Amino acid sequence: MENGLFLVCGEALWDLFAKEDGDGLSFDARIGGSPFNVAVGLARLGLPAALLTGLSTDPLGARLHDALTREGVATDFLLRTPRPTTLSLVDLGPDGSPAYTFYGEGAADRALEADGLPDLESGPGAAVWGIHFGSYSLVVEPVASALTALAAREAGRRLITLDPNVRLNVEPDAALWRSRIEAFVRYADVVKVSEEDLDLLYPGEPVTTTVARWRETGAGIVIVTRGGKGVQAHGCGMMVDVDIRPVTVIDTVGAGDSFQSALIAGLAERGVRDRAGLDAIDRDSLADIVAFAVEAAAITCTRRGADLPRRSELADYGGMEGT
Repeated sequence: MENGLFLVCGEALWDLFAKEDGDGLSFDARIGGSPFNVAVGLARLGLPAALLTGLSTDPLGARLHDALTREGVATDFLLRTPRPTTLSLVDLGPDGSPAYTFYGEGAADRALEADGLPDLESGPGAAVWGIHFGSYSLVVEPVASALTALAAREAGRRLITLDPNVRLNVEPDAALWRSRIEAFVRYADVVKVSEEDLDLLYPGEPVTTTVARWRETGAGIVIVTRGGKGVQAHGCGMMVDVDIRPVTVIDTVGAGDSFQSALIAGLAERGVRDRAGLDAIDRDSLADIVAFAVEAAAITCTRRGADLPRRSELADYGGMEGT
């Protein structure tokens, strides 16, 4: 795989899985945060990746830093700060779907400001060929404004991917989410969004209407994940349907992040590293890449927490070779 870095922007935190223990609770703590997971997922799939986020110097932040180093994620773009690490309390439903409660007001992963954005023309930044944005870092300040400025600055110069990953329990204002996401869509080349998120953002609006608007706004490909109904990819004059792979689900935490990282890695393995390459993609290649991402997400569902697969665990699709 070619050299270069894919820069993932957003939060880094700890997921706390609660379990009743007599009159109290015990917790199984796992590293997480959607962008953190995507960066780790990319590294596990053999694609060099870096994370841009505020990271606490507290003990939990130090463990997050150690995990990034252990996974091979570049740490050149981290903002170290004494602000605390965000915690996310996770309650699992009967089907393994998570409900989150976040404790992160004033936390480290919200600390990035526009004047702290990295230089991507020299030093480690010169290696960055793509940038991913997503989750609550799109809407909480000051990081939201900083990342909006970064997307505007780099649009058309680097491949930009977006996963809204809406969290109304962090920011309950759906109108704010819509405004921010619409702004990022203008800069994005690839948008991956869940049907659940679309229902939250645009209740009652047909998915095809949203997809068409986003593509007219500027997105090259819009991919809609639909749970058990499979995945639809819209773009370049075509629509591709891919079925899910049935598995025994432990939980679905990190499944969307696994899909996102495999989507990016699949594009890279096909040599799609800019908008021109994306616009030239054919139906079979797009279907293979989406199937690759579906397989990665399925593996994650068989594990507790956001434990994303390595490249050697995935089947080969359309000539994409495992390592």
